[in-house]
Amino acid sequence: MEDVSMTVKTLVALLVIGLVITFSVVSCERIDAGSEGIKVNLYGDNKGVDDVSLVTGMVFYNRFTTAIYEYPTYVKTIDYAPFKLNAKDGSVFIIDPTLTLQVKIGESPKIFKKYRKDLDSVIVTAIFNYVKESYRIQLNSFKSDEIISERAKVEIAVEDMLRKLLSDEGFNLLQLSSGLQYPESIVNAIDAKNTAVQEALRIENEIKVSEAKAKKLLIEAAAIAESNRLKASSLNDNIVAMEFINKWDGSTPLYGISPQLNKIIK
Repeated sequence: MEDVSMTVKTLVALLVIGLVITFSVVSCERIDAGSEGIKVNLYGDNKGVDDVSLVTGMVFYNRFTTAIYEYPTYVKTIDYAPFKLNAKDGSVFIIDPTLTLQVKIGESPKIFKKYRKDLDSVIVTAIFNYVKESYRIQLNSFKSDEIISERAKVEIAVEDMLRKLLSDEGFNLLQLSSGLQYPESIVNAIDAKNTAVQEALRIENEIKVSEAKAKKLLIEAAAIAESNRLKASSLNDNIVAMEFINKWDGSTPLYGISPQLNKIIK
């Protein structure tokens, strides 16, 4: 009986030890919905990423020989720190980019095979380099005045180039905002130009008002002159005499010469 008891105890101990070893080796991880799980073989001839992305759910794996990475496939918005770039003529512009992107479904193993990093690390390194390179190439193709006057054209060129680069890497670019800031010298020049234009418009308006007032005075003076001319041309000696008679009260001066009506009226 003692031998049997010892055998049972030994089996139980071995079973416990086996369970402990098993649980210490085997791990379980839940892949959240909206993410792809990537199973990475750390040893063997096929060391790397399995050909098929793991579906959402519970994943069991050997923690010593395998690693699991989780790549979100939902839309992510990234706001990068500003950086400076030169235009074709050497002017310095500031880019403060914000972009929205998404991992293509089923492309996460491809991304990991290339970069061997989690998604956040890829975004702050490789993706940022693609963003900066796209802006550098396009801004170097335009002069400062072209960037300002044809900003939409520049923005479209950058977005098209970046979308192609990211698509090849397994990402969909959904939206891009450059946050483009002009050099201070150009901003000051634009402000000075706008001020000059506004001042010219003000002076032009004042000149127009002065011209209008002068024309009004000329018209009024011409009207008065014409009225006086017409009055003068309508007067004659008989009319003057008649006006005198109408206003005369019949009295004559005590001294001097009395008016001679026969000389006034002809």
